[in-house]
Amino acid sequence: MFGAKMKGDAGSSSSSSSISPLVSFTLGAAMATVCVLFFMSASPGRRLVDIAAWSHNNGTAAQQQQQQHHLRSVADADDDTAASAAAAHNVTAVAAPAPAPAKAVASAYGDLEEVLARAAMADRTVIMTQINAAWTKPGSLLDLFFESFRSGEGGVARLLDHLVIVTMDPAAYAQCQLLHPHCYFLRTTGVDYRGEKFFMSKDYLEMMWGRNKFQQTIVELGYNFLFTDVDVMWFRDPFKHIAMGADIAISSDVFIGDPYSLGNFPNGGFLFVRSCPKTIDFYRHWQAGRYRFFGKHEQDVFNLIKHEMVDSLDISIQFLDTKYISGFCQLSKDLNKICTLHANCCVGLGAKLHDLRNVLDVWRNYTAAPVPEKRSGKFQWKVPGICIH
Repeated sequence: MFGAKMKGDAGSSSSSSSISPLVSFTLGAAMATVCVLFFMSASPGRRLVDIAAWSHNNGTAAQQQQQQHHLRSVADADDDTAASAAAAHNVTAVAAPAPAPAKAVASAYGDLEEVLARAAMADRTVIMTQINAAWTKPGSLLDLFFESFRSGEGGVARLLDHLVIVTMDPAAYAQCQLLHPHCYFLRTTGVDYRGEKFFMSKDYLEMMWGRNKFQQTIVELGYNFLFTDVDVMWFRDPFKHIAMGADIAISSDVFIGDPYSLGNFPNGGFLFVRSCPKTIDFYRHWQAGRYRFFGKHEQDVFNLIKHEMVDSLDISIQFLDTKYISGFCQLSKDLNKICTLHANCCVGLGAKLHDLRNVLDVWRNYTAAPVPEKRSGKFQWKVPGICIH
């Protein structure tokens, strides 16, 4: 029995020995799994790297390192992207510097366009005169010119707001600025414009043709103008006598009764021009006439080309009635109707000043008189004078 028992015990012991390695392996594997999971839960940021390293145990060391490096790069790139997004959200963007403003292109006419814009009427009409230093001295023509406006009737003084004084030399420009808000210095070369220019002298012709070219510039800039010599006295508003359909309206040395007859003799010292393609073209032909009729001044050339210009350009020229737009050449004696009086047909500054002072003396007496006395016709110009007759 004892032998049988020993045998049975030996069989039991052999059975236990065969089971023990399997249990040990199972328990070891479980413990390893528990450790791995515990380690990963403690370091979640490295989860992908550790899982990859653990699941590819059978790879080479180099492959495992490459895989780990790649996964870390992906993780780092994600972190950098997130950091960049946060920075872009939190940091105020710095605006690119504004480009430097472009330099203004200087006008070929200096401040002319600015002066015209200030002085122009609502329909872009300006009144212009032209002076040099000899005409701006105290008691000279410019003073008489201003006085005629201020002593005039019918609110003619308001037209001074639309007057542009074109000066030919620095002294005239400086004096103009003391007296008037709209002055322009027309810079020229080759001629000294400070002194008096005698009729038909070389400098006189240069001055007249330069004035004509400047008038062309005004219409090319889109402005209508009424040009007046500074020896024109303004007593009433002359615009009411300029026809709406006239492209050009010009005063007359001799008026024969029909304002549209080309037989009238023009005087460019009082000239209205409406800016339009026809008048711009007219001025181009007028300027070209300087060389066609060499030695003539602009008024004579106007008279020589007026027929062909009316035919070729279909331009409307009105010659102003000397009853209203008068001058020494053909003097209006009716002070109740006269609007302007020009010291034309008169040579020399001294002669003009003498006769125009007498004209203003008569005009002052006329405007101071009672209405019935004005209408009686008793007021007449002092004639003869040096030029007036």
